[in-house]
Amino acid sequence: MILKHYELNKINLENNKIILFYGNNNELKKKEIIQLNKKITNNEISSYDEKEILENEDLFLESLFTSSLFSSRKTVIVKRVTNKLTKIIQQILEKKIKDFLLILDSDNLEKKSKLRSLFEKDKNLICVAFYPDTYEILLNHASSFFKVSGISISRENINLLINRCNGDRTLLNNEMEKLLIFAKDIKKISTENLIKLSNLSENHSIFELADSCLSKNIKKTMNILNENNFNSEDNITITRIFLSKTKKILKLSKEFEKNKNLEAVINNARPSIFWKEKDIIKQQIIKWSQSKLHEFIFDLNKLEYYLKKNTTNSTKILTDFIIQKTTN
Repeated sequence: MILKHYELNKINLENNKIILFYGNNNELKKKEIIQLNKKITNNEISSYDEKEILENEDLFLESLFTSSLFSSRKTVIVKRVTNKLTKIIQQILEKKIKDFLLILDSDNLEKKSKLRSLFEKDKNLICVAFYPDTYEILLNHASSFFKVSGISISRENINLLINRCNGDRTLLNNEMEKLLIFAKDIKKISTENLIKLSNLSENHSIFELADSCLSKNIKKTMNILNENNFNSEDNITITRIFLSKTKKILKLSKEFEKNKNLEAVINNARPSIFWKEKDIIKQQIIKWSQSKLHEFIFDLNKLEYYLKKNTTNSTKILTDFIIQKTTN
């Protein structure tokens, strides 16, 4: 019998004792296996590789048929399953064993697969395909995660996170857990936080580039531009990081205008400023007037739209823009 992964709540573990999970979405398979085991109380869990079973079939079958002294039920998970296990599954079906759950974990199985065909045709067997996640599934997954966690994050930044994780649910989960730890107190994730705290970009020169430009350090800015080969996707990310940093400096500049105590402004900033960044942010506040910052923000918004319309020349357009802002 064929089920979708979101229909696993329909399984009656009293009747459906053997389940085949196949496909390359290992993270989702792992999650559903955990959920199935939670439905069983007082069960003994054991795990095998198919190779171990094929090397000693009798020992495996004996362990499956033998009742446990310490638990009322058994859960047996077999990994890296192929068609070679089909005959053994048929033997298990003939024995009509009670009080056990057998979960088979396989990679992709073709439609002609004997094992897959066996599970799809037998109403007492469960067959579930775990295909790679679509963008929409990952979007719902990430949105739900942040909503339940009480973390504020824009749809735009969720898109950025998913794209940078290349559709990998495992990587996405790891990065979301990392962001959750960071946002425990502030309950908000900005674009800057997102890029800095995750492994989305191996090249952290993007932040140095923004800081160097806003500090009017033309030499360092030119070095970073010359040493890196940014693509059109990077260019949009760079623009958003510039925008985030510029807005942050404008906010701090307004606070400085009120109380005239730059040290206090930096120390009392929320979210807190990392100690390594304090000196460079002081320089940026001093070097930029509020009118120039407003102008910069306006130009960055126009720039992003222009880069999206001219992806072929986006790197040159962005480079010229950064150099102009650094030198003016």
